[in-house]
Amino acid sequence: MTIKSLIAVLTQQEDLNFLLTNRIPRAALTRFVGWFSKIEQPLIRDLSIACWRLFSDLDLTEARETRFKSLHDCFTRELKPGLRPPDPDPSIVVSPCDAIVGAHGAIADTELFQIKGAPYSLLDLLGDPALVDAHRNGRFITLRLTSSMYHRFHAPQDCRIERVDFISGDTWNVNPIALKRVEKLFCKNERAVIRTRLASGESLTLVPVAAILVASIRLHFLDIMLNAASRGPTVFPCDVAVRKGDELGWFEHGSTIIVLTPDHFEFCDNVLESARILAGQPLMRKPA
Repeated sequence: MTIKSLIAVLTQQEDLNFLLTNRIPRAALTRFVGWFSKIEQPLIRDLSIACWRLFSDLDLTEARETRFKSLHDCFTRELKPGLRPPDPDPSIVVSPCDAIVGAHGAIADTELFQIKGAPYSLLDLLGDPALVDAHRNGRFITLRLTSSMYHRFHAPQDCRIERVDFISGDTWNVNPIALKRVEKLFCKNERAVIRTRLASGESLTLVPVAAILVASIRLHFLDIMLNAASRGPTVFPCDVAVRKGDELGWFEHGSTIIVLTPDHFEFCDNVLESARILAGQPLMRKPA
């Protein structure tokens, strides 16, 4: 058995996986990794990326650059031009990121779920009753980015970004094992609530949720990095028009984006739990 396969077997043991990724000083480790990943010393960079490959299915063949200044530079890599074209159908809302499809479906009044049998409320997630009302009985989908995936995320539709709310919190792992064990996990972790409005006036909201080793969300349109060290206002009014597929920002490791839409949007046929989806591929359809 290879070292990589042994690691895979061990991390599939739920108790051990949860212990290794959650029962540790999460905030301190996240700060350390944030600092360490930016070291631009070639030996540290190369050993770090080699270790990352050992623990994951990291594939850099799509990366725009073949050499990286640091581990952070590799985390936040761009792709070769044209690799994630958004579906051109104007009725289609596309995936904002490369991801594994998680829980999705109809919001029951204001209740949704992180996995089957583990509900949480829109108010706990979003923190604003007015935005809750905009998505009451709507649709939701959870998109989980693994550590080895492309970490940048994009506009899922032509829209106008009206406001961002940064909500500070914890840095629990967001893998399925933790979702089964930690109640209302997405409502406990740091997150950004990105409010957008479609040309039709309907609300479409993205909620990037940070996790252990992440806890940093870069938003280009605000020219800001949101994390535990953020100070000052946590509400950022803005008025930015974006086109479907435009890059909005990145995570610094891997995490989750929750997409919220009105109730008449329909999931596309490729949206199946545990399926892999790429940024730009169909996610939901707005009926004519």
